[in-house]
Amino acid sequence: MTEFVDACSFLNKYVVAQNGSINSNTSLFHVGVVLDLKSKMGEIAESCISMALSDFYEIHANYTTRIMLHAMDSEQNVVVSASSALYLMKDVKVQAIIGPQESTQASFVIELGENAQVPIVSFSATSPSLSPLKSPYFIRTAIDDSTQVKAVVSIIQAFEWKEVVLIYEDTNYGNEVIPYFIDAFQKIDVLVPYKSTIPLDATDDQILKELHNLTTMPTRVFIVHMSSSIGSRLFMNANNAGMISQGYAWIVTDGLSRLMASMNSSVIDSMEGVLGVRPYIPKSKKLEEFKVRWKRNFYSNNSYGEISEPSLYGIWAYDTVWALAMAVEGVKTMDPQFLSSNTTNNLSDLSCLGYSTIGPQLLQTILSTRFKGLSGDFHLVNGELESSAFQIFNVIGEGERVVGHWTPMGGISRQLNTTNNLTDSGFLSSLKAIVWPGDSTTKPKGWVMPTNSQERLKVLVPVKTGFSQFVSMERDNITNEMIDITGFCIEVFSNITSRLPFGLPYEFLPYPINGTVLESYDDLIYQIYLNNFDAAVGDVSILFNRSNYVDFTLPYTDSGVTMVVAMQDNLEKELWLFLKPLSLELWLVTLGGFVCIGVVVWILEHKINPEFGDSRRQQIQSSIWFSFLTLVFAQREKIESNLTRLVLFTWVFFVLILTQSYTASLSSTLTVRQLQPTITDVNVLKSNGYYVGYQDGSFVGEFLTNYLQFDPSKLKSYGSPEEYHYALSNGSGNGGVAAIFDEIPYIQVFLNMYCNQYTMVGHIYSSEGFGFVFPKGSPLVSYMSRAILNLTDDGTLDTIKQGWLENQTNCNNADATSISTNQLTLQSFGGLLSIIAVVSFVALLIHFFPLGYGKYQATFKIFSNIINGLKVMPQATEGGSMEHQHKDAEHMEEATVEEKE
Repeated sequence: MTEFVDACSFLNKYVVAQNGSINSNTSLFHVGVVLDLKSKMGEIAESCISMALSDFYEIHANYTTRIMLHAMDSEQNVVVSASSALYLMKDVKVQAIIGPQESTQASFVIELGENAQVPIVSFSATSPSLSPLKSPYFIRTAIDDSTQVKAVVSIIQAFEWKEVVLIYEDTNYGNEVIPYFIDAFQKIDVLVPYKSTIPLDATDDQILKELHNLTTMPTRVFIVHMSSSIGSRLFMNANNAGMISQGYAWIVTDGLSRLMASMNSSVIDSMEGVLGVRPYIPKSKKLEEFKVRWKRNFYSNNSYGEISEPSLYGIWAYDTVWALAMAVEGVKTMDPQFLSSNTTNNLSDLSCLGYSTIGPQLLQTILSTRFKGLSGDFHLVNGELESSAFQIFNVIGEGERVVGHWTPMGGISRQLNTTNNLTDSGFLSSLKAIVWPGDSTTKPKGWVMPTNSQERLKVLVPVKTGFSQFVSMERDNITNEMIDITGFCIEVFSNITSRLPFGLPYEFLPYPINGTVLESYDDLIYQIYLNNFDAAVGDVSILFNRSNYVDFTLPYTDSGVTMVVAMQDNLEKELWLFLKPLSLELWLVTLGGFVCIGVVVWILEHKINPEFGDSRRQQIQSSIWFSFLTLVFAQREKIESNLTRLVLFTWVFFVLILTQSYTASLSSTLTVRQLQPTITDVNVLKSNGYYVGYQDGSFVGEFLTNYLQFDPSKLKSYGSPEEYHYALSNGSGNGGVAAIFDEIPYIQVFLNMYCNQYTMVGHIYSSEGFGFVFPKGSPLVSYMSRAILNLTDDGTLDTIKQGWLENQTNCNNADATSISTNQLTLQSFGGLLSIIAVVSFVALLIHFFPLGYGKYQATFKIFSNIINGLKVMPQATEGGSMEHQHKDAEHMEEATVEEKE
């Protein structure tokens, strides 16, 4: 057994705590340590473990337990680390194991720990595939790698990059965290077009080959998730390949950032401008004193003179020993046993592996241990260290500078316990100034065109004959080549590119290239999908099925599909035109009002007024005729009752207003030309079998067939506003169409050209409008969309639209006509009619129930007589009837008598 251990160099040393006296009452706990003792990280961790044990028992000299460490070298080998763990459990009878160092070495060691009931406590195996929830005897006194994913994603969001490339080592440590990155980027719509995997044994030539492959891609944002051994070589080669230069952005995860202090200066130089994230360790006096003592201790025993301070792994290793020593004291077992099932000496025979009698108790005690360590509050949640915050640092020169922090609740901020804020430009301002690769202070845009720098963005423009307001092309008469491309869409695109935060050279290319007219915009989309061209600009509608193949910017025009029809003058066809000023309801209510007022007058007058006739029939006829005569104010019968006068006052007021309004409305109808749409309903088009038009090459044809269920044989396509005018003016029965369906921008241009001859009617069906086309995943989409919003907000887009689409009109102000007039409805007179109804009801109520009315009756009669006297005085003067004067005198006497009574 001893020869085997020596040959494999497994057993290196025993570290025994000598602080405090060890006597018969002191219980020894054997603890194994499995580290790569020849690596920088292993030596740093070993020195921190040794110092932790010495410091702990110096402070807790009265403890009755002592830990005896048995350190073994894993030699960066999975088999060796597993064999070391098996040896420690089977032969040394350790009660716990600190390690192994790498995540790739931990899986089999953890399984051995479960079989032997020995807690496996690792401060460096951070792969998310190693879960304490799945392996109860595995304890991680470090932070799971997946916890840093949100911090990295927040950085990507803050700088608004839309594409990233993941570079990681081909190990369990590298591969396991990648799915977490992919899922997180999908949630924020960030594309990962490529994942670069680097084997641990890759040569520099292989690394350079992969890096050159990355330079041929457009993405310039790289996230590196590697251990220090392969990561340092990657950056040395990236620097040699010219990739640590302006325009590139590099972000490293904590696999590299935890060990920055232990890297050579040449490696740090090659990482100039790199951003990194790592778990935040709060500053404390205890931590600073430890760093000073560790540096003095480490340099006296090791050759790594360039290491400035212990790494984060070393700090976690220190706290791990303290937690384990506290737990061992908490168990308080004087003679911990490790029972074995058989006595075979075969090291590879797993069946001989015993189990620890105190393992379950020790496990629970470690999990419940809590104290203030060098790394902050040592508190295990679900078997691993709880994550609280991350530092964001920038590699500058031979060192680094902390530029911000990230917390789960607050996101990115300069200082902890502060919230992020947004500047007017929309970018996060909560990070300190960053020096990017190439000593640049300008944020990298994150991508470049995957072409030679001398080439331009190849932008397709559709060739069409009609609606030149959107896209217009001028050809050379001799060469037949396009020499000028203008239009609303072209000017919008030019304005947008001028507002981008970077230069974007481009050239317009007409499509089809052979000079023919484009038959379908889907052909244009397909060329972008095949990556034959870089973009398409024109009146291209945003459709869902097209978005499966390409990406669109935000729309820059009005959206919707609607119907346009011809207008006609219906004035000569209106036989009953005189009825149009009033609605049917108002006509009926008015006629009914005359009858009702006549009935009310009869009720109030027939007993006291002989002028309404003797018979009941004559009385009713006279009353109704009396009410109708109020229409022309020609009533001749004398009114006797004041209640009748009150009712007639309100009714005559209503009639006056009604006649005046009717006269004004009818005059307007007779003198102003009345234009009405020929058709207002889609169902009329379908039921009558009318022909319907749409624009050539547009999706509207399929929309009419599939969505509105038109007969395909009834559809006709046209290519210009002039053809629209010809088809609508002829009509469906003369070789034309009854209606045209198209998108609102086209219809607005058409209506501006032909004034009030046509109009939009019916429902507006949803569509997204026009957008610029780019290949799937193009980072230009977000920049262009933001520029469109900027163009809209400052009014520039409206100015361009007015110049190209609204001012080009053939309309003359003299041709302006009235489209329709508003009818007088019942609602217009609802309040007045309500007053009439109330007054009539009150009058009838007083008539039938005169209680309390008598004392006012005389006054009413005096007032009435005065009014009547004013009426008859001129007649008497001019020789009027003495009989009437005599009757008036009698009425005055009766009123005087009633007043006295």
